[in-house]
Amino acid sequence: MKRIRQANLTQVDNQYEDVDLERDIYAPMDEDIEIAFASELNANGGTFVYCASEQELINNLIALASERKWNSFFTRDSVIQNLLNEHKLPYSHSDQELLQTPNGITRCEALVARLGSVLISSKHSSGRKPNFFPNSHIVIADLSQIVATVKDGLDIIHNKYQGNFPSMTTLITGPSRTADIEKTLVMGMHGPRELIVFLLDKPLK
Repeated sequence: MKRIRQANLTQVDNQYEDVDLERDIYAPMDEDIEIAFASELNANGGTFVYCASEQELINNLIALASERKWNSFFTRDSVIQNLLNEHKLPYSHSDQELLQTPNGITRCEALVARLGSVLISSKHSSGRKPNFFPNSHIVIADLSQIVATVKDGLDIIHNKYQGNFPSMTTLITGPSRTADIEKTLVMGMHGPRELIVFLLDKPLK
């Protein structure tokens, strides 16, 4: 204890006075930000789908539901509900139905290109559960939400909520997985087995 106390009393010259703590630690991206996000998402086991219009998004959702034999979608997001209502696609939204549904559709706060990650928060009307309970998590986003780094994504949240911050923010990087059990990769251990991101040019109305 005496040696620790003595060490705390001893002043040492700072050898790193010239370090620029504000400088970007990442090298500039060599490709378009949306291409970088799609590449990283796919590398992490997610699925990226670009949709040129809302109608193309609807067509992709219908095709996905037909392929998976889904009778309806699950969403608590009023904007997504309006879209599904407009195209007469069935959906559910109650807690009881959530426990039975194979999919959940949400929006997000941002898409982080360098990680291929989806940044979500509890402030969205979807809440927390649809991001974690269903086997398939479907995210609808637009080009304006793609940022380079996590810091950029957190800046969006900071500017959007102006001090009234969400009680939860989470980065989702691909499907839920773990290899803790005998080093065997298990998908869907703590959340969805599948992450699908549909990207639009413009935000949903």
